[in-house]
Amino acid sequence: MNKTIRRASVFCLLMVLALLVRATWVQAYEARALADDEHNRRNTIAQYAQPLGDIIVAGSPVTGSKETDGDDLRYKRTYTQGELYAAVTGYSSQAYGATQLEGIYSHVLDGTDDRLKSPGDLITGKQTAPGDVLTTIDPDVQKAAYEALGDDRGAAVAMDPATGRILGMVSSPSYDPSDISGTTDGDAWQKLLDDKTKPLVNRALRQPLPPGSTFKLVVASAALENGLYGSVDEPTDSPDPYTLPNTSTVLSNENPSAPCENATLRTALQYSCNNVFAKVAADLGQDKLKAMADAFGFDTEKLDVPVRASQSVYPTGMDKAQTALTGIGQFEVTATPVQMAMVSAALSNGGELASPHMVAKVTDADGSTLQEYPDGDTERVVKASTAEQLRSAMVTVVEKGTGSNAKIDGAEVGGKTGTAQNGVDNSNTPYAWFTSYAKDSSTGKQVAVAVVVEDSGAARSEVSGNGLATPVAQKMMKAALKG
Repeated sequence: MNKTIRRASVFCLLMVLALLVRATWVQAYEARALADDEHNRRNTIAQYAQPLGDIIVAGSPVTGSKETDGDDLRYKRTYTQGELYAAVTGYSSQAYGATQLEGIYSHVLDGTDDRLKSPGDLITGKQTAPGDVLTTIDPDVQKAAYEALGDDRGAAVAMDPATGRILGMVSSPSYDPSDISGTTDGDAWQKLLDDKTKPLVNRALRQPLPPGSTFKLVVASAALENGLYGSVDEPTDSPDPYTLPNTSTVLSNENPSAPCENATLRTALQYSCNNVFAKVAADLGQDKLKAMADAFGFDTEKLDVPVRASQSVYPTGMDKAQTALTGIGQFEVTATPVQMAMVSAALSNGGELASPHMVAKVTDADGSTLQEYPDGDTERVVKASTAEQLRSAMVTVVEKGTGSNAKIDGAEVGGKTGTAQNGVDNSNTPYAWFTSYAKDSSTGKQVAVAVVVEDSGAARSEVSGNGLATPVAQKMMKAALKG
């Protein structure tokens, strides 16, 4: 054979072998990656080829599907009371993807999850009937939070302290996911993106803010757990006014006439004495405070409910003055509403924190369970005696102190208000906070709540936790205990 022809033949053979190897590699090893690629149009076609499964609240779907006029996307998502449940469901959009429960369980809801398929379906790739997602949400609590927040910008979370079940989660302002579920909703989508109030942000989970005086519950817990004070009724060594360590900055109290000098922890919570908790924080030091905050859930990178919450932060690397400021929930301390609900929940539950979750189980089309989220998966945060003392002090806050608007007839209610600085030198409207728990005296039912109002349109002088956030929490707790 001619040498040139032989070389050409060998080269062609090598090229064919290379193509065969590449084809085998793509089919055997890269098929799944290609199938899952977000730019693969077939995935979207498969997702909306049949009516989607539903997200369920108290036995009733809050989602649905309707047939479209489109060529290849046959169905699109619809929502019942979309604005009410947007912070729970998220959205499923043919154009913009899916978020929250819609995103996490998209393969269950569209029928492509392998757990829904029989062995024969797995071989043939046949799409099966979709499954459903059953939430822990109480519709009465959800509605109470939504209506109480109204036009105020903020968020609210309610959970069962014993089980960790999230009973209500609202972010305001909200939006209707139905408005962006199709392929021709560009104007509605852009309007949401341009809205300076950020309705697409789930403030209950995804917007950490300075918690203000609600953080004093964490500081008081650290003081008792570390033996700085023996009880909530022991006088503290707290001068009023208090000068931040190694500075000339004097920390004032909102109520100058409050009995805050050397006040007990109970009195300091009742009147929200800044001097006491700044001094306690400075005396304990940042390491002990961080350990306590982390026990309550701060600085957790993966807090999934199952939607991932943003990290609530207790800072490090501070000097003593900065550490003192963290004692009143300022400096660089941040918390989400779900985090502050966890603080009250742990104290309400005897010092044990139940893992928060808003999905009870995921089922197939026949109702068989694919995945279940257990209730009452707890970790101890503080001793039972510490929790008992702080519950007692929180009751004093509601009965005689700054949380008076939280009272409920026939129930034990305890809480802590907070007004957190916002902006450089508190130049913006402060944030109004309230975190609390309630127990029904006759049924034993209990609930823990956290509310933040970022902006209500009220004058700065009228912004307070008791005035803005506490009434929202009171209505949520009342609905939870009634249900």
